[in-house]
Amino acid sequence: MVYSQRSLAARRLLLSHLLLAIWEAGSGQVHYSVPEEAKHGTFVGRIAQDLGLELAELVPRLFRVASKGRRDLLEVNLQNGILFVNSRIDREELCGRSTVCSIHLEVIVERPLQVFHVDVEVKDINDNPPRFFRQEQKLFILESRIADSRFPLEGASDMDIGANAELRYKLNSNEYFDLDVKRNEEETNFLELVLKKPVDREETQEHNLLLIATDGGKPELTGTVQLLINVLDANDNAPEFDKSIYNVRLLENTPNGTLVIKLNASDADEGINKEIVYLFSNLVLDNVKSKFIIDSNSGEITVKGELDYEDCNLYEINVDAVDKSAFPLTGHCKVIVKLLDENDNTPEMVITSLSLPVQEDAQVGTVIALISLSDRDSGSNGQVTCTLSASHIPFKLVSTFKNYYSLVLDSALDRESVSGYAVVVTARDGGSPSLSATASVSVKVADVNDNAPAFAQPEYTVFVKENNPPGCHIFTVSAPDADAQENALVSYSLVERRVGERALSSYVSVHAESGKVYALQPLDHEELELLQFQVSARDAGVPPLGSNVTLQVFVLDENDNAPALLPPGAGGVGGAMSQLVSRSVGAGHVVAKVRAVDADSGYNAWLSYELQPSVGSARSLFRVGLYTGEISTTRALDEADAPRQRLLVLVKDHGEPALVATATVLLSLVDSGQAPKTPLRMSSGTTGPEVALVDVNVYLIIAICAVSSLLVLTLLLYTALRCSAPPTQGVCEPGKPTLVCSSAVGSWSYSQQRRQRVCSGEGPPKADLMAFSPSLPQAPSSSDNPRQPNPDWRYSASLRAGMHSSVHLEEAGILRAGPGGPDQQWPTVSSATPEPEAGEVSPPVGAGVNSNSWTFKYGPGNPKQSGPEPKKQTQVSFLLRRKGEASQPRQ
Repeated sequence: MVYSQRSLAARRLLLSHLLLAIWEAGSGQVHYSVPEEAKHGTFVGRIAQDLGLELAELVPRLFRVASKGRRDLLEVNLQNGILFVNSRIDREELCGRSTVCSIHLEVIVERPLQVFHVDVEVKDINDNPPRFFRQEQKLFILESRIADSRFPLEGASDMDIGANAELRYKLNSNEYFDLDVKRNEEETNFLELVLKKPVDREETQEHNLLLIATDGGKPELTGTVQLLINVLDANDNAPEFDKSIYNVRLLENTPNGTLVIKLNASDADEGINKEIVYLFSNLVLDNVKSKFIIDSNSGEITVKGELDYEDCNLYEINVDAVDKSAFPLTGHCKVIVKLLDENDNTPEMVITSLSLPVQEDAQVGTVIALISLSDRDSGSNGQVTCTLSASHIPFKLVSTFKNYYSLVLDSALDRESVSGYAVVVTARDGGSPSLSATASVSVKVADVNDNAPAFAQPEYTVFVKENNPPGCHIFTVSAPDADAQENALVSYSLVERRVGERALSSYVSVHAESGKVYALQPLDHEELELLQFQVSARDAGVPPLGSNVTLQVFVLDENDNAPALLPPGAGGVGGAMSQLVSRSVGAGHVVAKVRAVDADSGYNAWLSYELQPSVGSARSLFRVGLYTGEISTTRALDEADAPRQRLLVLVKDHGEPALVATATVLLSLVDSGQAPKTPLRMSSGTTGPEVALVDVNVYLIIAICAVSSLLVLTLLLYTALRCSAPPTQGVCEPGKPTLVCSSAVGSWSYSQQRRQRVCSGEGPPKADLMAFSPSLPQAPSSSDNPRQPNPDWRYSASLRAGMHSSVHLEEAGILRAGPGGPDQQWPTVSSATPEPEAGEVSPPVGAGVNSNSWTFKYGPGNPKQSGPEPKKQTQVSFLLRRKGEASQPRQ
């Protein structure tokens, strides 16, 4: 028992704490033992203490014990926490002859709920004596039996186990019989009564013996049985057969009623003692009796049941010939029936799978399955060969031993081509006619991660309108994987890089499972026109395989920027423009110019100017150029006109919807003697520093023109040298400026500084600058030569250069394929030319610091916009493209 009265108090306290910790962890059990047949109230164990429970909490916590089966065998005293025997425990009734017998208890307490498991082992005691099934055993023995004859006896049994069930036997003392005890394979006793000397019926007709069985328990218990032995009178002559052993051969499947053999026995006695009856001996097994039958009078043995060589090919039949005397004698013989085999059994196959499913990268020669063949027939009927019924499969059979084959891999596998095979195996025996059997082996090919996720194309082009909502879905990438299961589970991720000063992940993200690409923030065409990045697809195989795809996200412009008015002078502040106008000017004279730019591109940045008519005025003295913003007189001024004119100019772009800015122009009409030297001033008045600033601008323009002229001459000389030398493949190297061939109307150079910026970008160096010359009309007369651009042209390029980001390489103002070829017109920001006959030099709308295309125009300003003859305009377009790229015309 767990409880011991000799345990010290300290050890009990330590043990209780240990048990409490163990039970709180939810592991372990408490074991007790109690002998069976213990009296009511027998102490079993201090269950409350062993479970770590306080006596005072048993009742409040609803302490109770539950057990399967009978619930009243054990009880707990809630006052002292002792488990005791409540009623009689019979081990044999609970567990029979099982070697282990225990009562499982579930101890339940609440507040909080806890369940404990307790096993109470019931120990066996020697409470069952040996018992014989019969109180008396009768035996009949002929007086003619010789000494050492043996007669079987029935033994006793004991319900106890172990040593309590080990039996010893003893026969009471007598002069004729002895007891022989043997143990068989099942470790049970086999009793035989041995005749020590022949008995004489005339002397004693009946013998009474007492057989005693004693178990090994303490104390020992015994059981007895009476042996009643009757001595029979002997017959002098027993029947005799011609042979003691008869051999017979039969084909299996012989029909019922077929004669097997006819036996003949003779008896030398006379009368009734000579009459013989033929019987199967008691030694004949039941299965033999089910196959054969004997005629008791004639001694003929015939077939009764189905004979199967595979079930039993040899039968031994013991036959007794018994005479009909009062004390019959018996003669014995044995008939041995041997069956001959017929080919009546089909081959049998046992397929043992070793490597299923088969890895698709398995080596040639890998054993897939083992095939064991058998045939219940014998001889040639049982010799089996094995073949594969199907051809053109990557498997073959290899004979490893007699009737044993291996299915091995004969060629490489590819699960993506064929994911499984149905291999049909045929087994055929050597009988005549032969029998066969087939079996199908389903060979599944297991996937190996040998295929990377594949995108449909290496690059995708996506167009997204700017000002998109954050988190909007812009594209979905998909890279199917030809593998299966986890090898085909594809996850997507961004190939991180930096876009300017920011990480790519701040612009876009990709869903790892669906491949959906999201824009994390609104995109701004003016800040970022092209976002190029890579998305990586990786599978979940080991090792993982992956591939990348390039996404080019073009941000489409939206009309989200209103026209912005430019100040009338460098460093000035936008506001109302004030201008003094001499009354002596004639019709068509330009008196002022409104300058504006739009941060958008394309038609969203194409500006038009409109003069808002005055209220109640029949006809205005001034008009504004639709695309130039130049304010000119509609007629000659006179004294009747008001000295102060206030004009409102509406500046509109061509977006949908159009955005508008309003410029206020204040014109003061003065006499011709009062005309100012400086034509323009702000409404706040002209100051001395502003006049000085205008002079500085004039000197600056002169210096720029001089430097430009010197540069043009240098480029012309370099062009002449290059044209005379054979063409070579150039690379992006510092110190080698790219030359632009000039047209008939002028030339332009590409600065080394700009070229270095192009070469520093991603991809191969952009080292070619190509010039497309338009179809030029016949050169006009000297009187019609175009005038040089007004110095105010610098606003059109420099101001826009600081407000725009990079654009596509081929987005030019005018793109011509050559003389006479088609062209595509793009709107341009108007130049600040005060005279309508002056030329224009302007970039295409949307061009900025990274633009690679410029348009030069000489002749009347914007002829296609204001309406003069097209032949008075000359355009030269330059397009910078990457070395080796073919130009693609726009559709």
